[in-house]
Amino acid sequence: MSFKINNFNFLRPISRKKHRKKIKLNCINLPFKGKDIWTLYELSWLNKNGLPQIAIAKIEIDVNSANIIESKSFKIYINSFNQMKFNNNIDFINILTNDLTKCICGQISIKLFSLDAIKNETITDFHGICIDNQNIKIESYKYTPSFLMINSERKIIKEDLYTHLFKSNCPVTQQPDWASIYIAYTGLSINHASLLRYLISFRSHNEFHEECIERIFNDINNICKPEELSVYARYTRRGGIDINPWRSNTNFSPFLTRLARQ
Repeated sequence: MSFKINNFNFLRPISRKKHRKKIKLNCINLPFKGKDIWTLYELSWLNKNGLPQIAIAKIEIDVNSANIIESKSFKIYINSFNQMKFNNNIDFINILTNDLTKCICGQISIKLFSLDAIKNETITDFHGICIDNQNIKIESYKYTPSFLMINSERKIIKEDLYTHLFKSNCPVTQQPDWASIYIAYTGLSINHASLLRYLISFRSHNEFHEECIERIFNDINNICKPEELSVYARYTRRGGIDINPWRSNTNFSPFLTRLARQ
């Protein structure tokens, strides 16, 4: 394989530490574990004979990595391989792994899938209760954690909730980021209307995908104080990439199949 440019230079790392300090997370002893799961749908390179190759990649970045990757820079980085020749897929995966590991300063896993391997993948939905049909009036779209409330009855429950109405904005491009958010918890009953109002308050909020999910986890954890909490987002695709972060303080296994808008 021949390299005419340094592909790594396209990548822009964003420190996790700065945001975590901003929302007063303990950066040494995080209250959650988790991963950022990226799906790359527009991935192509050349084989040794110059024939274009395509695949879909699933990339998992550990929450303890020092950095996240700014998605626009990731898109430019991926496209920089379109006219590059590789002897085999392993060589291609190795260069991706080395570059991305260096960028995030942490653990990463990369898997390539042929179209045949995923052509029968089904569209699914979160399980649990959809909170989108609340009879509430929305008057503010400014991020407001104080919207969160627990119900008056002091009863411990286990509940899975989700919304498809989430929107935030990219702090770099100001473009909208659309997502479905899943929240599973064990603890005092969270008021569904207050939770939906809170999540909608992100509508004009500028923050990266991963940062939004950590903020949501942190707010619910601090205000509602559940015994167990998992927050999982599946964002819609932008530039051929979707990002699906999850954070949990319990044994959480996110499903990886696509939602209807993905």
